[in-house]
Formats: sequence, structure tokens, C-alpha cells
Amino acid sequence: MHPALPDSRDPAPLLARTLHEWGGQGPLWLFAYGSLIWKPDFDAVEQHPAQVMGWHRCLRMRSRINRGTPEQPGLVLALVRGGSCRGLALRLPDESAEATLRQLWLREMPTGTYTPRWLRCHTPQGPLRALAFTLDRHSPAHVGALADQELLHILRHAQGRYGRTLDYLVQTEEALRRCGITDRHLASQVRLARQHGLL
Repeated sequence: MHPALPDSRDPAPLLARTLHEWGGQGPLWLFAYGSLIWKPDFDAVEQHPAQVMGWHRCLRMRSRINRGTPEQPGLVLALVRGGSCRGLALRLPDESAEATLRQLWLREMPTGTYTPRWLRCHTPQGPLRALAFTLDRHSPAHVGALADQELLHILRHAQGRYGRTLDYLVQTEEALRRCGITDRHLASQVRLARQHGLL
């Protein structure tokens, strides 16, 4: 068990609430906008391009376990209010949806930092309701705009149990491009890292 961190919450009640809201009936969809696109850790039985309105993807969530440490926090992506976001809608296998979500919780919610929300996704097949990992701006884990030198310091030094923030950024930006999605903010951050010899 990880020690309590300043931006942590108990993830168990959040999982219980999410499962209750799903209800165990019907398909369980996830909205993938970051590492779930290139490393879902489960085999989706359906996958569609999807867009959510009112939320945008940004590298603004402090990571003290997965991509950093308490001493050198890294950054991971989050959905924050405003704008829109293109990603993928992934359907979990019906027979193992709850077990799969419980396993995924250990990865995505080690400290309960995200706020899980059911969002309306627009897909070519029509709208659907999908679970997304969002971040409130007032959360202690939300970082404001970073100067280039602050971001470069994190990209140089932050590494957690799943690897470096730098690799996470690059792999996500590449995966988005393979899906036909251009994220100019992530592309700009990758260019910055390349310009300063980190890639």
C-alpha cells in the first residue's frame, strides 16, 4: 500500500460508486484519450473513434507513482473541463467487464486522483456513454501552465513504476497520430523535448 500523498483519495469508494452507476447491465465503455489508446491492458471487443465535448486532454496531472515519485513528481494526461477531445471508445468484454475494470483501477487510480465520470461520446455509430478519467482544476494534483524549463526538468528527471514521463508523452503523441488525431499541444511538447536533446 502506498503512503498517503497530498493529492490522494481512497480509490475503493470511487470504484464502488462507479460500479453502482454502471449497474452491471449493458456494455461498459471506456473513453481512451492517453495511454489507454496504446496500452489498454485488455482486449476491447469493440473500438470506435470518439469525441467528447466540454473536456480537453492536457498534460497537467501530477504523477507521484506511475510516472514520477513523491520526490520528483512526473506528469500524466487528464481530461479537464473546456473544449473537446478526440480519442477512442473501447468496450470491455461483457463476461469480464467488472473484473477488467477492477484490474484497470489498480493502474489508473493508485491514489484516487482522477475523478471518474460517465461522459457522452460521439462516435460514427452514434452516441454512447463511456467512463472517463477526469481531473478537477481545484485538485491538488492539477498543475497550472508550466514554463518550458519546468517542463523540461520534469521530462529529464521524472520516472515512476511505469517509466518516464518523457516516454509516456512521446508514446501517446505517436499513438494519437496513428489514430489520425492531431494534438498540437502534445506535438509542441514533443518538439520541445527534441529541440533540447531529450530525444
